[in-house]
Amino acid sequence: MAAAHRAVFMTALGDGAALVRTGSERIRNRDTHFRFRPDSDFWYLTAFREPDAVAVLRPQAATERFVLFVRPRDPDMETWNGRRAGVEGAVRDYGADAAFPIAQLEQELPRLLRGHERLLHAAGQDAEFDARLHALLRESHQRSRDGVRLPTQRVDLGTVLHELRLRKSPAELAVMRRAAELTAQAHCAAARATRPGAGEWEIEAEVEHAFRRGGGWGPGYPTICAAGANATILHYTSNNLRVREGEALLLDAGCEVDGYTADVTRCFPSGAGFTAPQRAIYDVVLRAQLAGIAQVRPGAAFHSVHDAALRVLVEGLIDLELLPQGVDAAIQSGAYRRWYMHRTSHWLGLDVHDVGPYHKPDGSSRPLEPGMVLTVEPGLYVAADDERAPEALRGIGIRIEDDVLVTPQGHEVLTAAIPKLPAELEALR
Repeated sequence: MAAAHRAVFMTALGDGAALVRTGSERIRNRDTHFRFRPDSDFWYLTAFREPDAVAVLRPQAATERFVLFVRPRDPDMETWNGRRAGVEGAVRDYGADAAFPIAQLEQELPRLLRGHERLLHAAGQDAEFDARLHALLRESHQRSRDGVRLPTQRVDLGTVLHELRLRKSPAELAVMRRAAELTAQAHCAAARATRPGAGEWEIEAEVEHAFRRGGGWGPGYPTICAAGANATILHYTSNNLRVREGEALLLDAGCEVDGYTADVTRCFPSGAGFTAPQRAIYDVVLRAQLAGIAQVRPGAAFHSVHDAALRVLVEGLIDLELLPQGVDAAIQSGAYRRWYMHRTSHWLGLDVHDVGPYHKPDGSSRPLEPGMVLTVEPGLYVAADDERAPEALRGIGIRIEDDVLVTPQGHEVLTAAIPKLPAELEALR
């Protein structure tokens, strides 16, 4: 995929040059590192998974159009930390026209950037590297009388690359379908493991076991495994309490496969079925989600998905006696935000909140196009101490989320295999 991505990107780049970094390992504690995950833009263009690498792309160059700077082979370090591709492997295995040790970046970069007016680069990710690059370009301008001319325009890499990443190719969609498949296995295993007395951490372990057993990289984001009132905390990731009798469990978990992640939320009863208050809220959220999904089709405004789901949620809040009558007034005033405080959708791909603008240049909502993938995830959250809510509804959080592809004919729910109808969930139990 990376070679195809590079070809399209270079066409869009025109007479500019691009510099893309993958980042470095980060200390977890003392001398232990977090498991490295490459920067999404770098991975998209190179498929190179090692840290401390830089790619330079020059579509108008006669030679060295795609250059990688990488860690060199080092038998001693490889004994400790694993094999490296090295300079030779960067050319042989990753399609680089040329490769150099990363230590030679500042020496070689002026030569590679000479004659280019524009440099596309993602500034703001590493202040030290940004300062080094700025100093190098400034020094070259001071030597311009010697014929050394480097880019005078620095453009955000995302202005070109992120539009390309927003529309998924068939190869990318095949990977996302595999991520959805492993996510389905994980959610079904979690549903079966949800019972009174089970630890949230035990259910999380079932999820991550399914991800890795199927060959995924692991979770695409921290797993939310929230029982009872914990489900009213949007980004609850402690996962350290036990499920109590009569509680529902909210699971927000997605598998990452080759850098692409699924993003799915389901809610499971801990017993044979939902309690009546849980079911009342669940039914509202499910209707809202189905209304949002129904809006997904080419030409529809991105925000129409949220608007459709929100109207159903507000109607439900009125039926649940959480809001007074008046759907339009509640929407205009924002009174619903006490129980629904987030948007309904976001882009999905290499990042769980994937790149790409949601608005057109004039500020209006951009239309959906085939190849775009978005989530649809309405929810209702009634805090345990919410004195404005009927007591029976307090401490209940419900969110239902699926991953939806825009197709030429309408849409495809990539995660449709994961049960969400109450009868389906009860059958799993």
